[in-house]
Amino acid sequence: MRRIETEADLAEGSAFLAGVCPVMARIIPAVGPLPLRRRADGFPAILDAVISQQISTAAAAAIAGRMAAAGLETEAALRAASDEDLRLVGLSRPKQKYLRGIAEARLDWGALRDLPDEEVIAQLTALPGIGRWTADIYLKFALGRADAFAAGDLALAEAARVLYELPARPGPKALTELATPWRPWRSVAARVLWSYYRQIKGREGVR
Repeated sequence: MRRIETEADLAEGSAFLAGVCPVMARIIPAVGPLPLRRRADGFPAILDAVISQQISTAAAAAIAGRMAAAGLETEAALRAASDEDLRLVGLSRPKQKYLRGIAEARLDWGALRDLPDEEVIAQLTALPGIGRWTADIYLKFALGRADAFAAGDLALAEAARVLYELPARPGPKALTELATPWRPWRSVAARVLWSYYRQIKGREGVR
């Protein structure tokens, strides 16, 4: 099971992408060094992913900062928090419910580390408020899986639309098809597209 742990892994993936796709070969040098974006696995990583759902990266960072200041970063803290505690840090009512439910599930996060991607996704999406996008983000950044992609990500879709001169922003199915030649390094391709998105839009597409 290939993982992305170092800049050398990103370089290997980038070389592969440049070899199979002329567009990637052209854009990879232009977007500069790719970020690792690795983070420790476990509840804090899924907490960050849930916070980031359907809001801007700036808004997500602000909420995460308030939660850290309030000591609301662990499963135990979430289980003990009141609705008012969670409202004051900026969590919507649905996200309050999701995070409490995830904390109460007491998932064995360590057991996910060596499971196949699809088994990790199955366990994560069984938790409240976690869909395929959130599971893919966890696979990519917390577990370092080299082929995780997040085809439902709007920033990836918009970057692909511009870069590949598509007539419309591709949906998850079309983006998955576009990404097929990039396997088994789709996680590196996603970093390329997010970097390109930052370049053309002037803002981050992912935290």
